[in-house]
Amino acid sequence: MASVAPDSSPFTSPATGAGAAVGHGASVASPAGTQEPPLGGAWTGFAASRVDVGATEIFARHGGTGRPVLLLHGFPETHVMWHRIAPALAQELTIVCADLRGYGASGKPASTADHAPYAKAAMADDMVRLMAQLGYDRFTVVGHDRGARVAYRMALDHPGSVERLVVLDAIPTGEAFERADARLALDFWPWSLLAQPAPLPERLIAAAPDAIVDNALAEWGSSRASFPADVRERYIEALRDPDGVHAICEEYRAAATLDCARDLEDRRNGRRIACPVHVLWAEGGSLDSWYADAGGPLALWHTWADQVTGRAIAGGHFFPEQAPAETIAELRAFLAVESR
Repeated sequence: MASVAPDSSPFTSPATGAGAAVGHGASVASPAGTQEPPLGGAWTGFAASRVDVGATEIFARHGGTGRPVLLLHGFPETHVMWHRIAPALAQELTIVCADLRGYGASGKPASTADHAPYAKAAMADDMVRLMAQLGYDRFTVVGHDRGARVAYRMALDHPGSVERLVVLDAIPTGEAFERADARLALDFWPWSLLAQPAPLPERLIAAAPDAIVDNALAEWGSSRASFPADVRERYIEALRDPDGVHAICEEYRAAATLDCARDLEDRRNGRRIACPVHVLWAEGGSLDSWYADAGGPLALWHTWADQVTGRAIAGGHFFPEQAPAETIAELRAFLAVESR
């Protein structure tokens, strides 16, 4: 049974669907005292929980019926990025949208000199424990950007838990660092800037969180019109939390050190992802062109898994928000869910 507590974070809203399915009798508490805009009723029918996963607490929304699917966000977003995707998928599936450790309304545990609390292995453990607390020992995981890195680490470290894997606009961390050049440093500046020693990136983000969000949303290939004002404001609000900003920077520092080393070690040892993998990336974006010499994203993922499918989708890095209908159709097809 899930261990849950009410949440009063400004990033969350009350659960509006008391009858939402939450998995095997899990006990759910609705947050109170929220200031969140309604997002057009996107979360109607979803319950909200703060779940104790041992090392921290993870905030999640969950609803729907059917096979369980975990949706994980990237930077500089939170679970809110799924506000157009989750309601549609919840018509046929049980959907869990979680804030990663350090992001949004989830816990921000203290870090260490080696950044280990924010390594993807630790963040993957959080999500396996979250799903188990909600009653799901085996599930599909869909991850975008940073969430994709947590997702494929879950598939490697917890093969008994991950039934299917979907990665959105990401290649393995070790592969990205091995192929890093000026394009990565300039186009996706968080990789290098946020991994710098504290407190430099923390102070820069704190000085202008709106500039950080606006640059990402406008400069990574997606239309600014894809992000409603209340969604944009929630992403900015999350970066006004000093503890959250430090945690996010620690996650990038862990990626450049522990995560990269772990990937390269796994590759040397021949570790592979056992489950089917579906890869979607931004048409005309970095993954669509930077790795052509390696055969593109599908070829790179084939070095990590035997069962790999996928294609490019128009809409820039944030295509789940710019092209939700196409993204939903891809996920339904991969999960063999008939459209209603």
